[in-house]
Amino acid sequence: MDFELTTEQTMLRDTVRSVLARHYTHEHRAQVIGTDPGWDPQVWSTFAEIGLLGLTISAEDGGMGAGPIETMLVLEELGRVLAPEPVLDCALLPGALISRAGSQLQRKQILPEVASGERRIVFAHGEPGLRPVTAQVTTQATLVGDGWQVSGRKHPVAWGDCADQLIVSAALPDGGTGLFLIEPTDSGVTVAGYRTHDGRRGADLTFDRTTAVPLGAAVDAGDAIADIIVTAQAALGAEAIGAMSQALRLTTEYLSTRKQFGVPLRSFQTLTQRAADMYVSLELARSMSLYASMSLADGVADPVVAARAKLRIGRSGRHIGQEAIQMHGGIGMTAEYPVGHYTARLTAIEHTLGDSGDHLRYLAGHVADHQLAEI
Repeated sequence: MDFELTTEQTMLRDTVRSVLARHYTHEHRAQVIGTDPGWDPQVWSTFAEIGLLGLTISAEDGGMGAGPIETMLVLEELGRVLAPEPVLDCALLPGALISRAGSQLQRKQILPEVASGERRIVFAHGEPGLRPVTAQVTTQATLVGDGWQVSGRKHPVAWGDCADQLIVSAALPDGGTGLFLIEPTDSGVTVAGYRTHDGRRGADLTFDRTTAVPLGAAVDAGDAIADIIVTAQAALGAEAIGAMSQALRLTTEYLSTRKQFGVPLRSFQTLTQRAADMYVSLELARSMSLYASMSLADGVADPVVAARAKLRIGRSGRHIGQEAIQMHGGIGMTAEYPVGHYTARLTAIEHTLGDSGDHLRYLAGHVADHQLAEI
């Protein structure tokens, strides 16, 4: 099996890395996330110009039509600098969902604007207590005359306070879960935005008999939802790899430059062994992230594969984040130093779309699906 990147994939990665290097330092990121809208519109426009926002959208619909590997390469680069732009939540995931479930007219009208960065769409699916994330939602869709209305609550919704349009999952009268397009400014929609602990934005959305338009037909979209969740879990894993890589780099550089008793900290064997353990955790996570991405590239959106990757990446992220702060000492806890921000983002990723405990329970429930190996 060939694990080498193609020339096009290498160019994509290097282009994204170059753009981010020009725009983001730790100080600039702190300034951006501290002001509205919480990300840099100039960087967002640049992403649109080079095609990043249309990665999951076909060329016929105005996008790049790239595959999962390319998407994961981009997310890893975003994770390296903790770029706050909502590329995944407001472009890649909704673009993929509309491409699959939307009607031809909806794809023609919406997707080009998503790819160009003119329209930000958020998939509002999570609900309080919704575990696993593929469980039946409590938000209800009701057919009233010739139209639909949606009532319920979605929380947490990443970047829900900056969305131009929402894709909302809701239970259908005849069973199953449908997908509906809702304008956040319409009557009956309440948007309560807030800052998250990793410097990003979220929202608590409430719908009270809100007018809604079906995405495609008002039919059960459970398979599409399950597949997009698997895709999101893999993408978050790739972002975590980028964050872990930088947290490890910062730690090893600190051990090489910081002196104690007149010698660099790297002179102490215990610290170098702990750094080596961090590297092992990173490579374990990287291999599982690649496993999940290649599975998607083969057209298999397997929740078991996603759970395996999410569990390993979550454990590695916790280990690397905690060790990075511990070995930096007091400076690792300060807002002025980046290592704590990497740990905060890794913690947020670990708790998004099921934490390690959720995925461990899921995998334990599928142990009987495997045959017993006999020697």
